[in-house]
Amino acid sequence: MPIGTLIKSIQDIMRKDVGVDGDAQRISQIVWLLFLKIFDDKEQEWQLTVPGYQSPLQSRFRWTNWAKNPEGMTGEELIDFINNDLFPSLKRLATAAGVPPHGKVVGSVFEDAYNYMKSGTLLRQVINTIEADVDFNSSSDRHLFNDIYEKILADLQSAGNAGEYYTPRAVTQFMVDMLDPRLGEAILDPACGTGGFLTCAIEHLKRQVKTADDLKTLQAGIRGVEKKPLPHMLAMTNMMLHGIDVPTHIRHDNTLSRPLKDYGPKDRVDIIITNPPFGGMEEDGIENNFPRKYQTRETADLFMALIMYLLRHDTGRAAVVLPDGFLFGEGVKTTLKRELLEEFNLHTVVRLPKGVFSPYTSIATNILFFEKGDRTREVWFFEHPYPAGYKSYSRSKPLTIAEFDLEKAWWGGPERKGRKTTEQAWKVGVKELAERNYNLDSKNPHEEEINHRDPEELMQEYQQIVRQLEAAQSALKAELMQALGDS
Repeated sequence: MPIGTLIKSIQDIMRKDVGVDGDAQRISQIVWLLFLKIFDDKEQEWQLTVPGYQSPLQSRFRWTNWAKNPEGMTGEELIDFINNDLFPSLKRLATAAGVPPHGKVVGSVFEDAYNYMKSGTLLRQVINTIEADVDFNSSSDRHLFNDIYEKILADLQSAGNAGEYYTPRAVTQFMVDMLDPRLGEAILDPACGTGGFLTCAIEHLKRQVKTADDLKTLQAGIRGVEKKPLPHMLAMTNMMLHGIDVPTHIRHDNTLSRPLKDYGPKDRVDIIITNPPFGGMEEDGIENNFPRKYQTRETADLFMALIMYLLRHDTGRAAVVLPDGFLFGEGVKTTLKRELLEEFNLHTVVRLPKGVFSPYTSIATNILFFEKGDRTREVWFFEHPYPAGYKSYSRSKPLTIAEFDLEKAWWGGPERKGRKTTEQAWKVGVKELAERNYNLDSKNPHEEEINHRDPEELMQEYQQIVRQLEAAQSALKAELMQALGDS
């Protein structure tokens, strides 16, 4: 069955259920069911490949034993089992003592999960549809899960609440390509949403994997934190789909809720790649986790303070998506930008055009690339142009990775050598930026400036054109009248 048809048929069944209200709840319901299906298929694999593997789940809670049989539990019995046995048991795995890593993964996924369906008959139909159509251990079906995941994510975007944790794939791919993570480096996304940056980094690192130990090194280096339950559940599923079998480093938490001073050397990382939520306000008291100079309730500013703090000295590098408001903003933003220039090398700002994040926001955004351990001498700006014929991006005409070939050709390799000023690229010295009170909102000096001229002058010109037009009309009328009279 085609993926779109499979997901649609599941959603159509759910629409008949009085307990499920709206797309987000339907998606959440599909995701926890899919997670258990994936986990069960993985467990079958681990029992063959991991010596002495023991399931963290009681036998009766394994998908194989309660869901797999199409003639199994249904109706009230099924709903009672899920609400009063299965969910409480899985939730306890998050906090119970002595739970192995596999169990902690399940516990963190179900910590805030909820069964919305009230009809056990309809739920049985959903389970049977999933069970009949996908087998994660079948090599031909394995790619299907990625397709299902993409379809769910697309539906989540359509539900209208994905903007805060969705970054276009072309942007994530470009940022990972430019940071070029190496095997053994610790990579963090402190606001990881559904895991887009991390899965992109995993695919980049997989090309460097040669041995089983390399694979363990890769898995140990991937770290993420997401505070909302649904994107966290999707991120965990996404990690497993991309070969991170035990994603214990993808935490369900608010990164900002921990005092900055409590982060130690073991928390520092080589790479931070993220699109922190911006425009939002944190709950009261969160700002007290930060030194007074950073105290604000603006989410993006707090994330920037944290990112700068967590990068390893000398090896730390980051790519962060931020709105124009950060570039020209004052107060805490000025403090952050001054430190960014004095204690980091902010070597590149890629200015993205409006519409990249359409339809969630029309705010213009930027990608800041910086490294720890050296001060900034000059900042290069690169203005990403629309493709020919475009006035904006849309769902049907999104930004593509091929468009970033412009930046890649100009970049100058890992050492950023030989960069040149072009129609899209220019540089500004740090002294000039300091004199501008660290306003980084630098406009492209090569754009032809449109001279809109003085309104009064334009009005006089317009009135003169109107008079000339009236005179021409009068002359034409007179000639016509004369011609008619002569005839």
